[in-house]
Amino acid sequence: MKITTTIEFKDEGAMQVAKRIANSLAPDNLTNMHTEITEDAVSIHISTERIGSLIATVDDLLMNAKIAEEIARDLEE
Repeated sequence: MKITTTIEFKDEGAMQVAKRIANSLAPDNLTNMHTEITEDAVSIHISTERIGSLIATVDDLLMNAKIAEEIARDLEE
């Protein structure tokens, strides 16, 4: 059984930051991940066989996104 999820970032005021963060995380995407960047959203699609793998992948992704966001904000100051 495949388990899939999509994490979507939508914020009109912060789309440039979201796009930069998505682009910085994309090289670390596993084969079961795909990042899609549009004008109004950044979506990361994940597909796994086990719920534990999905939880671990989402946890790692969100932690890395948090760090990238903090770095981006520090560079803007």
